Amino acid sequence: MVEQEKFKSGFVAIIGRPNVGKSTLLNQLVGHKVAIMSDKPQTTRHKIHSIITRDDAQIIFLDTPGIHKPRHKLGEYMVEVALGALREVDVILFLVEPQLPGPGDEYIINQLREVTTPVILVINKIDLLDNKAELLPLIDVFREKYNFAEIIPVSALKPENLDRLVELVVSYLPYGPKYYPDNMVTDRPEQFIMAELIREKVLHLTSQEVPHGVAVVVEEVEPRSDQLLYVRAVIYTEKESHKAILIGKGGRMLKEIGRLAREEMELLLGSKIYLDLWVKVKEDWRNQDLYLRNFGYAGRD
Repeated sequence: MVEQEKFKSGFVAIIGRPNVGKSTLLNQLVGHKVAIMSDKPQTTRHKIHSIITRDDAQIIFLDTPGIHKPRHKLGEYMVEVALGALREVDVILFLVEPQLPGPGDEYIINQLREVTTPVILVINKIDLLDNKAELLPLIDVFREKYNFAEIIPVSALKPENLDRLVELVVSYLPYGPKYYPDNMVTDRPEQFIMAELIREKVLHLTSQEVPHGVAVVVEEVEPRSDQLLYVRAVIYTEKESHKAILIGKGGRMLKEIGRLAREEMELLLGSKIYLDLWVKVKEDWRNQDLYLRNFGYAGRD
């Protein structure tokens, strides 16, 4: 049994504007792919708990949706989840890019003034800088904006300086119990991860207009033999024209989405998978409470 006076544990929110690299950072820190990644904004829709367990500490990270101005009920839910996380955690990681703060960063900083939680500013994507000396005036600008507990530059992609970031986080955690088993890296069930992997492939393969109107629901998971797992999933979209894009000529787009998702699922589960993938239309589902609940975007977290 872990002695609580010697063991640290706590919850850490990763917040920031859309597309600053929150999910990439989370996956690198945990050492497993638990959050999907895309170059399209608002990829993360849920609050995902991911866990690092060490001999002396357990960190539970919350990867939150990017904080943005919502344009529909789904967007309102996503921002509510992200801002709600600020009140639930022991440490906040505020991720920014290595550039002067814009309106989105200013909005988040204003929200941070409402909490007393220690905030660590994480300047991500420093691998994009030609000269690291450019960071010094940038750090001064952010220091004038807010009294950050720490400021640390990192590259989630490379990775660079992430071990130091973890040590900083642990230093701010309280002493406490171990919340999850040692081998657990996320609290999300396998069906959730499988649905997110499918959505990730949609984000990668389709045009700018389609992805934000897509939800994925895994409706059935059934072992067909010791070696084969049957998975039936539905990609929901808002328009018939988007359905046609997702299926593609001769079904080629849907086959490619399914192939890429299936390969990652098999790596995740260590089992052969038969992925039965369908596309259905639910018009304007992002503004309808019933569909938001059915698709797991409301009444949870």
